[in-house]
Amino acid sequence: MYLIIRLENEKDYREVENVTREAFWDKYKPGCDEHVVVNKIRKTNAFIKELDFVACDEDKIIGNIIYSKAKVINEDNEEFEVLCMGPISVLPSYQGKGVGSSLMKHSIEAAKILGYNAIIIFGNPKYYHHFGFENAEKYKIQTSWGVNFEEFMAFELYEGSLKGINGKFYEDPVFKITTDELNEFEKQFPHKEKHFTNEQLDTKLINN
Repeated sequence: MYLIIRLENEKDYREVENVTREAFWDKYKPGCDEHVVVNKIRKTNAFIKELDFVACDEDKIIGNIIYSKAKVINEDNEEFEVLCMGPISVLPSYQGKGVGSSLMKHSIEAAKILGYNAIIIFGNPKYYHHFGFENAEKYKIQTSWGVNFEEFMAFELYEGSLKGINGKFYEDPVFKITTDELNEFEKQFPHKEKHFTNEQLDTKLINN
């Protein structure tokens, strides 16, 4: 593998959406909707094109990471801009080879250069702790519905960058996908079988 990381351009859009679809298919739900999220993010004011990177094996796109603007709102209704990372996707055949880690490290450095202060995510703690993400509770940041859990994490892009920033985290509404949106978007892709029901996938995730 000859790994190259570069900014995504419009010619990459459909290939990146397909990579995302392949990466998330049947992973957390029957089928997936993350490729719809990627498509929608690019059309919003929350989209940060300077942090939209693709990973390539020579000329083949094998992964993508995308960021959007989000906010933390405190009890005094003061708003603080932060970054929301995701989706991050890697083709199944390239997973476990450091592609995702390279995308994370590259984009984190780029976000620092651009002057952003923090990244907030929902994800697997075992994976994201390697990059310095910590339970958002440490920074007195809660989800929009007012709770904390290990999968809800924050990362300071420079020391003390979250000092004085606390409250509830709100990502852009673009992450809410309706069934009708998903079904309509799926018509643009080759048919792909769903291998699990919601109940079977829940059991699979618990056992893993």
